[in-house]
Amino acid sequence: MGYMDNNLESRIEEVLSRGVAEVIDRANLKKKLLSGKKLRIKLGIDPTSPNLHLGRAVSLLKLRDLQDLGHQVILLIGDFTGVIGDTSDKESERPMLQVEAVKENMRSYREQAGKILDMEKVEYYYNSTGLSKLGYAEIGEQADQFSLAEFIARENIRKRLDAGTRISLRELLYPLMQGYDSVALQADLELGGTDQRFNLLAGRTLQKKYGQEPQDILMVNLIEGTDGRKMSSSWGNTINLLDEPNAMFGKVMSMGDGLIVEYFIHCTRVALEDIEKMEKDMAAGVMNPRDAKLELEREIVKIYHGETEADKAKEYFVKTISNKEIPEEVREVNVDKEEIKLVEFLVLAGLAKSNGEARRKIEQGGLEINEARESDWQRVLTGSDDGAVFKVGKFGFAKIKFEK
Repeated sequence: MGYMDNNLESRIEEVLSRGVAEVIDRANLKKKLLSGKKLRIKLGIDPTSPNLHLGRAVSLLKLRDLQDLGHQVILLIGDFTGVIGDTSDKESERPMLQVEAVKENMRSYREQAGKILDMEKVEYYYNSTGLSKLGYAEIGEQADQFSLAEFIARENIRKRLDAGTRISLRELLYPLMQGYDSVALQADLELGGTDQRFNLLAGRTLQKKYGQEPQDILMVNLIEGTDGRKMSSSWGNTINLLDEPNAMFGKVMSMGDGLIVEYFIHCTRVALEDIEKMEKDMAAGVMNPRDAKLELEREIVKIYHGETEADKAKEYFVKTISNKEIPEEVREVNVDKEEIKLVEFLVLAGLAKSNGEARRKIEQGGLEINEARESDWQRVLTGSDDGAVFKVGKFGFAKIKFEK
């Protein structure tokens, strides 16, 4: 499939439209992008989970597009705001996180972001740098720029008020903090999801207060997760950037056909004209959605694991799922004792999270040993099972190897 051409204006137009819900101020931003001025472009991520997922990657890919146009991109890690918690997209109050949990969550963020961005050219900023220095006097001045009515007019907050759900004063402070980050960084443009609209606008308000030119805003669409709801770590419906190629491939293949075009637009950089043609071909029955999904997942895996691994994952899927073959290379799990309970082995092999979950999977018919269904969860594995291949669900394979 083809990719974007090198014409500057068309590249800018695609940046401003592909997967984009709203731009404020579009005309002003386009003029700046065409002027040749190097803009300071900010994207903030709160470390509320150790994994970045494709929902986050929509903004990261947009940031990479702007980086490729020669602008200074700033990846802000909300080590301070992550403790406080943003409830913009939540139906209830987000609890405050412990500082230690936030530090652990963000431990590999640089590595994960590096799968998309050229990190050598990224300005990497922790927002505790500026926010931790503020006192009551300055926070009070910032708060004076906003009214309570503006805060509670937000749809999600209004719903909670109407339902009698608690809203803490802490939540009112979050937009101030995100807005002040834009002041501290002197941002020309901030990226974010549509659920961040109020917080993004707060940056413009506070920049005016501090005598800066207000940042422009580019809001990307929120994509759906594997269960059809908004992709969110708290719902467990994510496709994570650190997922193994086969797992990543399988998750996309299991989602509904209605998400194919959405994912091509937001999660890949396949040319829009190619996506439009594919959409028409599927509608006309010329192209099978399954084939479109195979190409989609190959494109996604290629971004995070490279072309070779993407081709391997595609081959793995076709063989093991479509043709129901055992893959040529099955991960070997060593057992350093003479026998092991079946449920314990499934946990050891990473095919179940606990003995209880392993038992449920077996009782529900989800386990095959050497392509034969196994229903006895109390079974004990011994040396006679050495070399046996275990399959749990569609994608989980492991081979047992007794060392004794």
